[in-house]
Amino acid sequence: MLGFVPPLPQQPGRPPSSGHMIVCGDDALARRLAVELRFVYGERVTLLLPPGRDANSPETPLTQRGRAAALFGRMSAAMNRAGNGGGTPGGSGDTNAGVEAVRIMEAPEPSDDVLEEAGVDRAAALALVYDDDERNIRAALTARRLNPRLRLVIRLYNRKLGLHLEELLDQAAAVAMPGIDPALLDASTTVLSDADTAAPALAATALTGSSKIIQAEGLLLRAAERPPPRSGERADPGLCTLALLSSTTNDPAGAEGSDSSGDEAPQLLPDESAIAAATGRGTVVLEAVSRADPDRPATRMGGRGAPLSQVFSRRLRWSALGIALAALALVVASLLTTEDSLIHSTYLTLLDLLGMNDPSEDGTTARKIIQLLSGVAGLLLLPLLLAAVLEAFGTLRTASSLRRPPRGLSGHVVLLGLGKIGTRVLVRLRELDIPVVVVEEDPEARGIPLARSMHVPTVIGDVTQEGVLEAAKIRRARALLALTSIDTTNLEAALYARSVKPDLRVALRLYDDEFATAVYRTLRTAHPQALTRSRSVSHLAAPSFAVAMMGRQILGAVPVERKVMLFAALEVAGHPQLEGHTVEQAFRAGAWRVLAIDATPPADRNPDLAAIPPYDPEGDATPPPSGLVWDLHPGYVLRAQDRVVIAATRRGLAELLRRQRSVVPGR
Repeated sequence: MLGFVPPLPQQPGRPPSSGHMIVCGDDALARRLAVELRFVYGERVTLLLPPGRDANSPETPLTQRGRAAALFGRMSAAMNRAGNGGGTPGGSGDTNAGVEAVRIMEAPEPSDDVLEEAGVDRAAALALVYDDDERNIRAALTARRLNPRLRLVIRLYNRKLGLHLEELLDQAAAVAMPGIDPALLDASTTVLSDADTAAPALAATALTGSSKIIQAEGLLLRAAERPPPRSGERADPGLCTLALLSSTTNDPAGAEGSDSSGDEAPQLLPDESAIAAATGRGTVVLEAVSRADPDRPATRMGGRGAPLSQVFSRRLRWSALGIALAALALVVASLLTTEDSLIHSTYLTLLDLLGMNDPSEDGTTARKIIQLLSGVAGLLLLPLLLAAVLEAFGTLRTASSLRRPPRGLSGHVVLLGLGKIGTRVLVRLRELDIPVVVVEEDPEARGIPLARSMHVPTVIGDVTQEGVLEAAKIRRARALLALTSIDTTNLEAALYARSVKPDLRVALRLYDDEFATAVYRTLRTAHPQALTRSRSVSHLAAPSFAVAMMGRQILGAVPVERKVMLFAALEVAGHPQLEGHTVEQAFRAGAWRVLAIDATPPADRNPDLAAIPPYDPEGDATPPPSGLVWDLHPGYVLRAQDRVVIAATRRGLAELLRRQRSVVPGR
């Protein structure tokens, strides 16, 4: 058992040191971000939390501060064990060193006085990760006024508003600091969304091969999981092998994919010898690089408009077909029994069907019989036309309502929860043209309007109630993504779905790491042939926020079981492990690997590699070529003016940044 370390008493008289970092938030992301900064990057951290109980778990006796201190205590004990007594990065071997380096404050709002007490005027960076966009914006404006040089990392769900806010705060920094380095100005304000960061990884678990997409300058990097090669086969390394998966898959005592799994744990960025020696392990490879489509919208499951199958019911369509066949038979009978032409026979039959009163008093017996039969068919046609009109009006009236899952649907993904995370995952799945059925308890949830506009079948109901998952066609689904904010609800839904379909792919959103590990291992043991993944949104998002706090551009985070691998853009200048070394020499197994080089002159570079470069499709239908070079020669020498895209472990990236700050003044 990991020891519990009590929280550090607040000491108003102890001012924070210069260059420290401040994290303000009200949920798990704030606590995990503080852990990431302290125990991975070795930074001094002040954590500002709201007082009282956790609003999301009122029955839990721990306060926000108690939860944070418990998390710091577990991390401190784990770091000391893993570091052979070396303590935290840059720290001493004292067990409590990590906890004492984190200053925990409590305040209901990040007001001027509270931020000043936290030392915002001397801080290097401030993260605002409240779950409320408005609170984050107010605090960001206040912090920029108190310290124009402060690096801001802001959590916003509204992406369009985030772009405008980032531009506004950068302008304020430029006015306060004339002549600031453009690179520093670009990193002075970063707006991120934990939902956007976690959505690709969560959506990937529903796909065969679990591909993860990282975007860099309009290019898409696809990191894909591949199964272990069969006997006599050799695994295709793709462009390069990024990770080796756990060596065990169904052993209850085996690796659960975390750092505590020993030699059986997944290996990030292995060297050639480790790859050659690995047997029975799946791999994560950089599979391909393709160009992003900036204008591709999320597709609708029902097409542009309501299809014919949704306007008219199946029973009505069969009835209409029967009437049409009867009319055709009457026309053929008229042709065979009379000497009329095809056009005239069709005309007379339609007159009889529609009751136009043209009796054949002087006609033959056959003609009279056909007319009587046509009249009977016409009587059947009248209610059919009335039903068609009523159904058409009903469809138009309910065109904006939620759609029910169609009867023949199969191979779809069942998505539980349409909050912030679920909504982003829904968009990602529809962009990939994957059929989705949504289950949401709250008819006023955030993502309901989006599901309605995209014509996504939606079931309103409590997933723990009998019949709700059946209504979502869980028996014919390909995967289940349980993304509600309640751990027990996600677990109950996953267990029931597995009882109905044992080989179902399941991805769970769980907050507690120990609980997630236990669930993962138990489900994997009970259903060894099925894919099981447990994901923590804060665990996926915290590394990206931490890298932004360090002033570096993060392109994405890819989960490898219960580890995280980062993709980042770095300037080569000032990195002794990169500058002047070849690509092969710069590679360090288990730490970092250079994937691409941007040799574009610094003045002509796109400052944000994660953005898609704009182009005029009317003037040139082909997007401009990217400055990134992926087919790297191992002997290429990295120059100071180069910018590189690297894959790195969290500790590897932290080491790069620490070494850079030790040799570059002002870093």
